[in-house]
Amino acid sequence: MKMEITEYVKQEKERIREEVSGLRVAPYFTIIQVNEDEGSNIYIAGKIKDAQELGINVQHMKCPLDMREEDLLRLINDLNHNKDVHGIIVQLPLPPQINPAHVKCAIDPAKDIDGFNPLSHFTPCTPRGILDYLKEEEIEIDGKNCVVIGRSDIVGKPMAKVLLNENGNVTTLHSHTSKEDMKKYVAMADIIVIAIGHKHFLDDSFTFKESAVIVDVGITREDGKLHGDSLPGLPVRLQTPVPKGVGLLTRLSLMKNLMEAYYELQD
Repeated sequence: MKMEITEYVKQEKERIREEVSGLRVAPYFTIIQVNEDEGSNIYIAGKIKDAQELGINVQHMKCPLDMREEDLLRLINDLNHNKDVHGIIVQLPLPPQINPAHVKCAIDPAKDIDGFNPLSHFTPCTPRGILDYLKEEEIEIDGKNCVVIGRSDIVGKPMAKVLLNENGNVTTLHSHTSKEDMKKYVAMADIIVIAIGHKHFLDDSFTFKESAVIVDVGITREDGKLHGDSLPGLPVRLQTPVPKGVGLLTRLSLMKNLMEAYYELQD
């Protein structure tokens, strides 16, 4: 490992902070929250902290849980047309009266820094963060066997697409894949990205290549501690930690996407 994730993120944030300090107008993004989810609160607090550290302006709009979908779409439309706003985030999950697909499609693709709109200009933050870090670590993807465990719209599916775009041989495994087949695919894998929220699903019952890389996206909270989808200390070349792993990469990528949106919107 060339650089721990914490050190890599610190270095990249310092680079962005210096870049922002030289701008005439600081980048500005809005976070819309329509939930009382504990995980969302923690994640939003992290985004706000990052923005403050980098000299970026952020607005947190906490909306009532009974907000109507049409009112949320109207708010998004207003932000789409606000030239001072360079990025828009609608924090998931949303209450049952609001269709997330409608919301994702409502955000201007040029301001969709989460990368959830099908027409978005941006790669979703978690896959982008993982790819950037793999490249920093000089992990070869071209022609390598890449296994993605999990098929969510936020991580699994876009991660598979990102690896395929890098010419990886990509296999997606999921809840309907037998454990026996999973073990066969994992044993052949050069890169494994797991995002299922199942504590220590990958353990020493699996066989790994010594040169393999495990990217652990999943988080399970148990007894006041955070646990990943992989048992720590597996016999591989590189295994990302939980906590202080992919979550930091995701937040860093949000700031990178915002910077790109800022410059595009200046043109």
